[in-house]
Amino acid sequence: MEIRKIGSQGLSAAAIGLGCMGMTHAYGTRDDDESIATIHRALDQGVTLLDTAEVYGPYTNEELVGKAIKGRRDSIVIATKFGITMAADRNMSLSGTPDDARRAIEGSLKRLGVDVIDLYYLHRKDPNVPIEDSVGAMKELVQAGKVRYLGLSEVNAETLRAAHKVHPISALQSEYSLWERGLEASILPVARELGVGLVPFSPLGRGYLTGALSTLEGLPANDFRRTLPRFTEEHMTANLQIVEAVKAVATRQGATPAQIALAWVLAQGADMVPIPGTKRRTYLNDNLGAAEIVLTMADLAELGELASLTQGARYAAQAATMAQR
Repeated sequence: MEIRKIGSQGLSAAAIGLGCMGMTHAYGTRDDDESIATIHRALDQGVTLLDTAEVYGPYTNEELVGKAIKGRRDSIVIATKFGITMAADRNMSLSGTPDDARRAIEGSLKRLGVDVIDLYYLHRKDPNVPIEDSVGAMKELVQAGKVRYLGLSEVNAETLRAAHKVHPISALQSEYSLWERGLEASILPVARELGVGLVPFSPLGRGYLTGALSTLEGLPANDFRRTLPRFTEEHMTANLQIVEAVKAVATRQGATPAQIALAWVLAQGADMVPIPGTKRRTYLNDNLGAAEIVLTMADLAELGELASLTQGARYAAQAATMAQR
């Protein structure tokens, strides 16, 4: 698989990474054996970037990833995050204080079983803490040898600029896909100006763009997607026209809809390393096939029109307040 640079500070990874969140968090029941087998298969197929976070679980996702990578550390780019905390009642809050950065890194290192985190993100900007303070503490972690590169998640262009002045930011993680292109107006141009790579999460529209989810029937009651406006019955029905268009391109290409959706993201620039999430080897194999797809100019033009058809907000109100876009 092609190796791509993530930012201009020296970090690189295979063109398609693996989002591990759903293995223990937000997407139904766990199957640790299958999840670990999926991580192993990903590494065997050339995937190098594994993405997790303290809040996934909380804590259990880092523990699972740590178990899976034992004995294979040298070939892996480990990315994790701090800045969202979860209370016993499952309510989330933001905490980007310097003290929290120093506390969180120790727990992440222990759970992952590593001496250094390759890419350490602030998961969301804390509105009560200047970004200069949060990134200043993260810079200290780099200087202490506990972190190699820094990233931010779901911030706006102004925050990205301010953070980059404190310490070079290598990666911006944010939602980006055929049906979600809100980065393009102001955030992506600034990221490219500063030499910040993009790590798109949910490049498959949380599974919707694969064509496997025409209704919520069959999803577990605790599946996170049941809380998202785009996954209401009304909006899912309206958004089916996007899926049908992706399927049409897939048919021409002799590919799957998932491969086309991922290939489109990959085609948006060599500075993008998407992290589709899955906890099953079957879906992993499908996703990795996207690296071999070459979309035509006609394909790209057709797919590029689809975001204007998207119905529904990305998040419900409370979760939306945590993101800066």
